[in-house]
Amino acid sequence: MNRSLTTAGGAISVRRATARDAKRLTRLVRGSRAYEGQYAAMVAGYRVGPDYIETHRVFVAVTADTADATGEGSGGGEGGGSSEGGGQVLGFYSLVLAPPELDLMFVADRAQGRGVGRLLVAHLKSEARAAGLDRVRVVSHPPAEGFYRSVGAVHVGTASANPPAVVWDRPELEFRISADSAGNAG
Repeated sequence: MNRSLTTAGGAISVRRATARDAKRLTRLVRGSRAYEGQYAAMVAGYRVGPDYIETHRVFVAVTADTADATGEGSGGGEGGGSSEGGGQVLGFYSLVLAPPELDLMFVADRAQGRGVGRLLVAHLKSEARAAGLDRVRVVSHPPAEGFYRSVGAVHVGTASANPPAVVWDRPELEFRISADSAGNAG
């Protein structure tokens, strides 16, 4: 499953992450402005290791060439560096199959607003459908709830705080995955 998007900055595609992407994905998580201030403890010391990538269904959105769509060139930015499959890592997600859950989803700060998140969600829904899932749970970072709702997630509850790292309640959402193969439902 490989989806793509063409923006003013060039083509963006989604591919399976490899262990060689681990450092770039960790930098993307730790450098996210969405986790500044009160949310900083959530990602402080967080690591997306090669073992995590090998164990889970992790997919990355990358530019089609080595020129970064964010204008950073090959090595700058919070995702930084060319990936094994070529291009710059602009975002990623991790789908856990049992129980079905979106474990991680991050888009580089400079790539936000360019359709990367929507591309990743469309890819996630296709992967979930191909795996025979009918829903995928999302425990959202509170500021990201609006984004998830805008791409079809529905609010189903609240996940309670889990100190010390997560000291706030989080919205619990769900993508409902239809059996159609158009990729538009859910």
